[in-house]
Amino acid sequence: MNVCEAVAKRINNLLKEKHMKLYGLEKNSTIAHGTMMRIVHGKNKNITLKIVMQIAAGFQMTLLEFLNDEIFVNNDIEIY
Repeated sequence: MNVCEAVAKRINNLLKEKHMKLYGLEKNSTIAHGTMMRIVHGKNKNITLKIVMQIAAGFQMTLLEFLNDEIFVNNDIEIY
């Protein structure tokens, strides 16, 4: 799994956990629908720290809360 796929998985898990719709996350994070769709479907190949911070804010979380998940602790994440 690469970083972009890990972010997509974390988003999908949080949407279920918080009973949120993607539209609500897009609105709260100010990320355009097309961009968010590419992110959650693993089509985005380059996710910046700014985007991750916006996503975290969309969930009303800090960046550290968003990243504090087993998905990101996994040593099998490709960073290239």
